[in-house]
Amino acid sequence: MKRYDQRVIAAGLVSIAPVVLALVALLMIDPHDRGTRVTIGIVVAISLLIFVAATRAQLVYPLRTLSNLISALREEDYSIRARGAKRDDSFGEVMTELNLLTDTLRSRRFGEIEATALVRSVVEQIDSAIFTFDDQWRLRLVNRAGERLLGRPAEQLHARTAQDLGLEAFLSGDETFTAEVLLPGGHGRFRIRRTTFREQGVPHFLLVMSDLSRTLREEERQAWQRLLRVLSHELNNSLAPIRSIAASLSSILAREQLPDGWLDDAQRGLGVIGARTEGLTRFLQAYAQLARLPQPVLRPMSVGETVRRVAGLETRQRVEVVEGPQVRIHADRDQIEQLLINLVRNAVDAALETGGGVSVSWSANAESVEISVIDEGVGISGTANLFVPFFTTKPSGTGIGLTLARQIAEAHNGILTLSPRHAPAQGTIARLRLPR
Repeated sequence: MKRYDQRVIAAGLVSIAPVVLALVALLMIDPHDRGTRVTIGIVVAISLLIFVAATRAQLVYPLRTLSNLISALREEDYSIRARGAKRDDSFGEVMTELNLLTDTLRSRRFGEIEATALVRSVVEQIDSAIFTFDDQWRLRLVNRAGERLLGRPAEQLHARTAQDLGLEAFLSGDETFTAEVLLPGGHGRFRIRRTTFREQGVPHFLLVMSDLSRTLREEERQAWQRLLRVLSHELNNSLAPIRSIAASLSSILAREQLPDGWLDDAQRGLGVIGARTEGLTRFLQAYAQLARLPQPVLRPMSVGETVRRVAGLETRQRVEVVEGPQVRIHADRDQIEQLLINLVRNAVDAALETGGGVSVSWSANAESVEISVIDEGVGISGTANLFVPFFTTKPSGTGIGLTLARQIAEAHNGILTLSPRHAPAQGTIARLRLPR
């Protein structure tokens, strides 16, 4: 089968064949001598050859250029461009559009390279171990956390099978589960997540392993640090005056001659020691109460009745009750009352400092009920330590009221939040949201 350029030239020759035949016929009947006719024939033949050569050059070169450009695009080489492309002829328009396509593909390629580099950088910084396997269960990608977990660099892990790496058990079963892991670079309780994806039409497997033990240990350590800070602060506040007074009384009693009024001093000192000891006892009782909060017993409860009863228990200041809808929820009434008593007591404490008011309201929708306790006190400057056990800004506070309240809310699958008010007056809003 003839090539495309040969077919085009043949078609051109066929199109001019009638003219050439007519010219040959004229030459045959021309009265000129034979030499003249031969010369004219040679000129015509040479002209045809020049026509064929020029047509082939004008056709083959651009087509080869176009073929080279397309081949370069296929090989993702975007450095080759068509030169001399002009908008004023049809082939120039093709070359121009091809150059624009090259620019677009080059831009997209650079974007893909940058995105891939970003993804790789993010994957490398993720603390969870990440592995990808091909359809033959051979390792194709591992991040630094994965290298640490397996105890070997990526160069020694690449193309190894999941069975060789000790990961085969995590590539079957549920897509998300928790398991005990014992590997060369780590052990403990891990959260395992597995999913599939396709690359170049071939299925691949993504395995993510997160060390729960380390996270839990870190959170446990931070919780103990916060608790010990509060305990140390409270114990020092009580033991420091006890130690000082005990040393003073010991010094007085060690004298050969007791000073005048020593008995009164001793009684006052013992009174302070007794008061601080009582304070420590209350503190320990509050800690025990926080540690043994029972599970709620859920029964039908009227929100309005509970709010009005809690508001009526406050005797230091009138608490306004803003009536809401008649709604009942399933909750432990005793625990919810204890929660609201703590919120109302805190609100009244704040309002008494400024002479402001306190109000309680509630609202409801199809999913939940929200109870709000609003005071016009001095407000709160920050919420970071509000729910830290034993943290308090009150001279006689235990620091467990809000912590206990939040535990009760969470035991009911609810949410307790505190936020400052800015309008129409300063103060604090405590919101309790409970499911219906």
